[in-house]
Amino acid sequence: MEAKEIAVQFNGIAKKYDENRRKFIPCFDDFYFGATRFLADCISRPKSVLDLGAGTGLLSYYWYGCFPDSRYTLVDIAEDMLQIAKERFLGLENVNFEFLDYSLGLPKQEFDVVISALSIHHLENDEKDKLFKNIYDKLPSGGIFVNYDQFCAGSETLNRWYDTYWESLLLSSGLSENELDSWRERRKLDRECSQEEETAVLKSAGFKEVKCIYCNQKFAVLAAIK
Repeated sequence: MEAKEIAVQFNGIAKKYDENRRKFIPCFDDFYFGATRFLADCISRPKSVLDLGAGTGLLSYYWYGCFPDSRYTLVDIAEDMLQIAKERFLGLENVNFEFLDYSLGLPKQEFDVVISALSIHHLENDEKDKLFKNIYDKLPSGGIFVNYDQFCAGSETLNRWYDTYWESLLLSSGLSENELDSWRERRKLDRECSQEEETAVLKSAGFKEVKCIYCNQKFAVLAAIK
């Protein structure tokens, strides 16, 4: 997927992105907060956290709530989205930002935890394979990668059910027709795989344990331990 096209689409919705998240993600609280709270209760405080495709900093906001003393690096290719993240964390010296296409490479330093939300499904399969290997190399033994993302069902029939039901929820959510049209355009950028396919690629990259820790139809959180 062309990084420039992704950046254009998401820069265009930057100002209303957070406002509409709960409408676009029907399981928002469990997906963002519940899964993060579970992980925070299970792991030690990470010294450093890398957020890939951080956008407005929404996922890092929940991680910061659990680990306010960790160091955060937020990476994105959409500058307008990243500007909102900077405003969200204004004045915090332990939160840094990088304008970067993470599919081409990661920041130089190492990290204890790598996280991402609703971003990696835009990558082609070969790009995911390369990214997961790069993430693996960044982490120490015992380090974790957590991907909060949307997935296809792995079955043509079930995937049609998932997509149809999701759109029906959006149609009754109060979103405007322009917002729905914009969402349909962004959907053209999606390169979803199934949870099973992504699990296999993560294990191929070297991760010793990979588990889905949350799932609600299209939305799932996968945790991979090095």
